[in-house]
Amino acid sequence: MAGKVKKGSLVRVVREKLENSLEAMASDNRFPSYLFESKGEVLETEGDYAFVKFYVATPGMWLRLDQLEAR
Repeated sequence: MAGKVKKGSLVRVVREKLENSLEAMASDNRFPSYLFESKGEVLETEGDYAFVKFYVATPGMWLRLDQLEAR
């Protein structure tokens, strides 16, 4: 999975991996539905993380590569 995700990739968030993550436990874990129901585009990667912009009127966000699935 993570090997396929690179800059410019269209991705979706894997619900099970995000909901059970350290990041979810450290913050509000009520994630908006667009994370799981729509595609996002990887704008940048750094280490184990990707900056993803979703095609909705919200700011992009950093997510771990293992929480993403290429579309």
